[in-house]
Amino acid sequence: MSNKSAVILVSGGMDSATAVYEAMEQGYEPYFLHTSYGQRTEDKEYECAQALAEEVDAADFLHIETGHLSQIGTSSLTDEEMDVADADMESDEIPTSYVPFRNANLLSMATSYAEATDSEALFIGAHSEDFSGYPDCRPAFFDAFQNIIDVGTKPETEIELKAPFVEWSKTEIAERGLELGVPYEMTWSCYRDEEPACGTCDACAFRLEAFRNAGSRDPIAYAERPEFS
Repeated sequence: MSNKSAVILVSGGMDSATAVYEAMEQGYEPYFLHTSYGQRTEDKEYECAQALAEEVDAADFLHIETGHLSQIGTSSLTDEEMDVADADMESDEIPTSYVPFRNANLLSMATSYAEATDSEALFIGAHSEDFSGYPDCRPAFFDAFQNIIDVGTKPETEIELKAPFVEWSKTEIAERGLELGVPYEMTWSCYRDEEPACGTCDACAFRLEAFRNAGSRDPIAYAERPEFS
């Protein structure tokens, strides 16, 4: 067993699952933090996160419900009155799926958990195609949050915020995950549906494209598998 540990934000999706295996590859014992915040596919995501925790024999699995993000609203992930848009892979606009300042909320809880468990690191699976649309996925945001961790915890606490894929593409994450043996059949990315995945929302589109570029077939079920370019 490793003598160092890391808290990992595990959504149930492919990026965070790859972050789990990356953390383990770096020698960390994984502590899972999963949140349900009223997103459309929260039951499926929770199921996938639990399955992955069992698969890797995680040191702990902490599930927190953060309903305030749903109450705040203005995201198509949490507001049933808003439609989840079809994929527009060329757009530079902030998508309707953006949950305002979500990562700051999640990282704050994860920092508390990391300090309480004496964990040396905190992993998040955000990547370059995220920060093109989501402001709280930018490298500058993670740099700033590292400073918050440093000044807001006990003097003896040292927690390194790690976003190992922040400059990577989705394809590079898929390639790395396939190399590490990530069980992607246990993950879920779709914004719309819990079974099967729609295949046409942003999350499905980027995921399908990544697997295709990596020369592999995505193992989860889709209602349709469009060819995204």
